[in-house]
Amino acid sequence: MNRKLYLFDFDGTLTKKDTLFDFLKFSFADTYKINYLLFIPLFFCSKLKFVDAGKVKEMFISKFMKGLSFSEIDLLAQNYFNHNFSTLIHPKADDYIKSINNYHDKFIVSASVDFWIKPFAEYYGMGLISTKAEFNEKNIFTGKFASKNCNHQEKKNRVEKEIDLTFYDEILAFGDTKGDKAMFSLSTKSYYREFN
Repeated sequence: MNRKLYLFDFDGTLTKKDTLFDFLKFSFADTYKINYLLFIPLFFCSKLKFVDAGKVKEMFISKFMKGLSFSEIDLLAQNYFNHNFSTLIHPKADDYIKSINNYHDKFIVSASVDFWIKPFAEYYGMGLISTKAEFNEKNIFTGKFASKNCNHQEKKNRVEKEIDLTFYDEILAFGDTKGDKAMFSLSTKSYYREFN
């Protein structure tokens, strides 16, 4: 049997919407709107590449979550998963992932931050390669990332660093934006917006 590796982008590929904004809006309903409005100029500048998109994302998440403990954040992430899983995941994606033979390996590879994707990865029995949140020695979120923003070339770099690709006969990659192109370059088969 051929050994296959499945690499799935998360936002927009497995999900129907961007989970960064959805998670923060769901978890911090009282303060989300005002903080979002304050960040609109920075979001606009990052789209035009005047400022680094990863840095803006870090600042935006920090605005809500800096100073929270790992256990507090884990609870928020689990709550988000429990309330949104059934409406968030594309049904075709759900069926496809569940049909993959356990002999093969599957990973979510995402620019989103690890803490709110982790429950989804655990549910499907998938590995997770994503932007990592930084926690201090007291397990408090510093508001910083412990890794580079896992997008574009960094997706490819992280996959090569964390997975022994020589182990696989086939690599199947799934994505929905140009941020997945570098990851596609590793694959023997790539699927663009397969579940949309």
